[in-house]
Amino acid sequence: MKNDTDDKQAAASPFESQVQAAFEAGKDIQEAIRQLTLRQISQRTLDLESLRQVASDVLHGARAGAEAQMQKSAASIEATRSHLKEAVSGLEAALSQCAEASKLALEEATSKAQSFSREDLTRAKNDLAALETMFVETVQKSAAATKNVVGDILTDIAEHSRIHGSSMGHQIKETLSVMTHKLEEAGRTQVEVGLHLAHATTDLVRQFAAGMLSGLADRIKPGERHNKES
Repeated sequence: MKNDTDDKQAAASPFESQVQAAFEAGKDIQEAIRQLTLRQISQRTLDLESLRQVASDVLHGARAGAEAQMQKSAASIEATRSHLKEAVSGLEAALSQCAEASKLALEEATSKAQSFSREDLTRAKNDLAALETMFVETVQKSAAATKNVVGDILTDIAEHSRIHGSSMGHQIKETLSVMTHKLEEAGRTQVEVGLHLAHATTDLVRQFAAGMLSGLADRIKPGERHNKES
């Protein structure tokens, strides 16, 4: 079975190479990684295992960039630590926007008097509830695959997120709250044909990646949800 250690020995994928190049460029690393990650997510099936693979690839590319950077320029440990923190923050921001996109998809469906099936909502809720844990575990696994200062730095980052929580936690809680409400509604009504939440979310992630959405306010206007009822 493929694992991070095997990945290290194998040729990097085009996506991992893009991440490594963005890391080594050393300019706006967080934003560059966020955009690359969202673009990659939008090209795949949106589920927890797919997000785990994307996160693993991001960390592999960042790790390779950090190691190459230190070998080429004898970069200080603090500089490497700072760049790795930026890279992980970029990954975290992208995953947080996936959670935001799910919330936006739910609110947009409500504004159009549409709904998702109970099965779809349950699957999405379970994936979202495990997202933050998956993120921390993937950083820990990436750290364990590298027995050097880069691995030590990633271990510190993972441990900090495990103890204090990640910045995506608030967005996840907000989206889970909306999903729970929608599941309660779905339990009271019979939905014959539900929309696909994963597809709707992926469409919005694609727009985030293209810079077309800056947040919920760009898509759901005040009072819009009630227009269908008036």
